[in-house]
Amino acid sequence: MHFPISMAVPARFLAPLPAACDVVVIGGGVVGVMTAWFLAERGMRVTLCEKGRIAGEQSSRNWGWIRQQGRDAAELPIMVESLRLWQGLAQQFGDRLGFHQTGVMYLAGSEKAVEGYEAWLPHAQANGVDSRLMSRREVAARLKGAGPGWPGGLFTPSDARAEPWVAVPALVEGAIARGAVVIEDCAVRALDLKAGRVAGVVTEKGRIACDQVVLAGGAWSSLFARAHGVDIPQLSVLASVAATEAMPEIYPGGAAADDFAFRQREDGGLSLAPGAEHDFFLRPDALRHATKYRKIFAKDRKSTHFRLAAPKGYPDGWLTPRRWDADRASPFEAIRVLNPSPNMATIARTQEAFAKAFPTLGSPKLRAVWAGMIDTMPDVVPVIDRAERVPGLTIATGMSGHGFGIGPGIGRVVADLVSGNAVGHDLSRFRLSRFTDGSEIILGPSL
Repeated sequence: MHFPISMAVPARFLAPLPAACDVVVIGGGVVGVMTAWFLAERGMRVTLCEKGRIAGEQSSRNWGWIRQQGRDAAELPIMVESLRLWQGLAQQFGDRLGFHQTGVMYLAGSEKAVEGYEAWLPHAQANGVDSRLMSRREVAARLKGAGPGWPGGLFTPSDARAEPWVAVPALVEGAIARGAVVIEDCAVRALDLKAGRVAGVVTEKGRIACDQVVLAGGAWSSLFARAHGVDIPQLSVLASVAATEAMPEIYPGGAAADDFAFRQREDGGLSLAPGAEHDFFLRPDALRHATKYRKIFAKDRKSTHFRLAAPKGYPDGWLTPRRWDADRASPFEAIRVLNPSPNMATIARTQEAFAKAFPTLGSPKLRAVWAGMIDTMPDVVPVIDRAERVPGLTIATGMSGHGFGIGPGIGRVVADLVSGNAVGHDLSRFRLSRFTDGSEIILGPSL
């Protein structure tokens, strides 16, 4: 099996293109897949179009954490629901998802960090989440082979993990079983608008008539939306990850320190990543949205490696077309799966930090190294909203690295938003207009 998913993996989902349906979902990541799942469950005719491979981008390249811990206050109720959904999915699919409630730990690098964890705890208590502070001794007791160094931590026993590259394709099967049509190698080039409203989509395989579209295109969402007059101030950062060879178990769940994070894998190794380091390409949208991102740039300046240009054809590359004809190949067909090269210097520093923290284990041997493009927003909180400028278009993007765990909950919310049912959560924090109505940009928690 290839890991992570890329265009080297043969297409599995190649249903015929329908002439019409109720809703088209653009994007085959976990949010798009679960939106299709719940729309189909509600009796709607739904078609999911994926330009490349299901879970080919960030949905197979993430850490595999399913965490309530450290969430923004507005995200947390949806995440609590999402965890319940994951539990139900695990009952349906058995061991296929790699789902285990083994807990998540944050390891404090200072007493100030412990204070930050403590300040977040009221959100957990308000939502019935079992998060609690750990002492230095408790941290040491939970991490086998760790040296001294962490004065405390935050621990949520009910948090979980799963294998992203296996889980999301399995969830597609569930969506199809409920009636969803799923088509890989099928880029949606443009919306078909009549009197300013959605009347269908134009794909590379032909037109689909519909009156509702869900844009869940991850790092590609802003490029698609802007071509239709909808401005989403979304950027992407490159995050590098590695899979280690099998090694003695340190801790059965996921843990993060300042300079590394890990998650136990089903194959006996770890998914190992830098705690905060990432790469950022300087590009047109970065300049256009610079004022909106000034807070996050200031906070992350020490952990961000700036590069001058994105690779050719990337969603916000300097030469990537911003306008195109729907009857010709689009930017979404030029690169079907974003498969960026990892930052090997970052991975090397992560190995060194891990070896320093676990001196009896030393530097972990790596089985695979990869990178993904994380779609992020100026406040590190997603957009879940109807597009006012284009009736019939609903946006679910900018998961900001939080999408895998919360994906089932977001999918349920979006499905009910589209179908006109009560969503059960306050979505005001996720409105697109927060970036244009004069509201202060309030960063989500950096836990």
